[in-house]
Amino acid sequence: MMIKKNDIYEITVTDFGNDGEGIGRIDGYTLFIKDAIPGDIIKARITKAGKSFGYARVEEMVKPSDDRVTPVCPVAARCGGCQIQHLSYKKQLEFKQNKVKNQLERIGKVKNFTMHPIIGMENPYFYRNKSQYPVTLGKDGSIQIGFYAGRTHNVIETEKCYIGTEGNEKILSVVRNHMESNHILPYDEVNHKGLVRHILIRKAFATGQWMVCLVINGKKYPNADFLVDELRQFDGMTSICLNVNREKSNVILGKEVINLYGEGFITDKIGDVSFQISPLAFYQVNPVQTVKLYQTALEYAGLTGKETVWDLYCGIGTISLFLAKSALHVKGVEIIPEAIENARNNAKLNGIDNAEFFVGKAEEVLPAYYEQQERNGIQATADVIVVDPPRKGLDIRLRETMVKMHPTRIVYVSCDSATLARDVEYLTRNGYELTDVRTCDMFPMSGHVETVVLMSKVQK
Repeated sequence: MMIKKNDIYEITVTDFGNDGEGIGRIDGYTLFIKDAIPGDIIKARITKAGKSFGYARVEEMVKPSDDRVTPVCPVAARCGGCQIQHLSYKKQLEFKQNKVKNQLERIGKVKNFTMHPIIGMENPYFYRNKSQYPVTLGKDGSIQIGFYAGRTHNVIETEKCYIGTEGNEKILSVVRNHMESNHILPYDEVNHKGLVRHILIRKAFATGQWMVCLVINGKKYPNADFLVDELRQFDGMTSICLNVNREKSNVILGKEVINLYGEGFITDKIGDVSFQISPLAFYQVNPVQTVKLYQTALEYAGLTGKETVWDLYCGIGTISLFLAKSALHVKGVEIIPEAIENARNNAKLNGIDNAEFFVGKAEEVLPAYYEQQERNGIQATADVIVVDPPRKGLDIRLRETMVKMHPTRIVYVSCDSATLARDVEYLTRNGYELTDVRTCDMFPMSGHVETVVLMSKVQK
């Protein structure tokens, strides 16, 4: 059978893809179908056809799955932020739990481990403490603010996001009105003209503090004082700044920050630990789930107060400072200088003096430390190593160094279960066993899930 673009077939959806898309088959030919879920009977239009698999979209719903729900957001199907808002929350959790388990077994080649129940949310909406809104000019010449449609840079206009912070829309309205009244144009990524690229909004849920950062294609923002005066009317407004990004790239934030109001950061709390957060710093976007995630990491670390711990990809020291309260000494590594400055300040803020922080790539800092110790005739070791890498997972040189340091436990916090499984497979071949796994739903309504695993040194 020759499958061609724009062909329409009636299909029963039988499975999930990795990002929550539906999977159906036509005589053994696999289709990945956007916005479809198992149990749906649909008419699917082919959007791209390869030799052995293709992509499709729902042309007509013949019979919906029992697990299908009506999204609360009117643009959920077009916006790229919520891939599975049309799936009941119970089934979202099941999908994520099964995805991690299956990838660990298939890619990681592990079987005998304890898979603890996924940590879900009581209220899976309005949970994000950070949102980044692209700004563009519509075909009618109006300013459009919203989110990108899936796999495109087409902005779907919406100011009210049902997973973002309540109140964002009021801040966006002020910025939009200021841009319109001052004839300030959004950035055009085709001709590299226009000023405002993105609007970054953070809110510290524990303290109620707000941060607003305009990402601009320049170093000045017209009549910024008037915008600051308007934004300061919001209760809790603590930090207002500009971020300079003049690069022709898809990277949202540039390296330079120009402070307009406040001290350049907001302060939040996770549990009983306070954190100062600057515009460039990485900070988990779901504070309710972050507490549960870090408590799991701390439990898996099994600290008694005598351990030396390395925390790689430490950000502003969030996990490091949790660990430091129960460890002898913690060494954190992060590539972003501003984040390390935040981490050091956060240690002082919380009266923690047994944590030190290093600027640099984890895959360079740890191997360099190990080699320097070896040259000095010292066996470089660690009791516990905690890693929280980006989606690409661990660099091979970093994995090799971790194994050479013979930690009793490796606690791996992952935002991508496929690269997690790949790294688990390596570690199990090099003296470690996977003992405990727990998923945490940090990103309800999306296909993403956070996972914490414990790798224990095999005792010979």
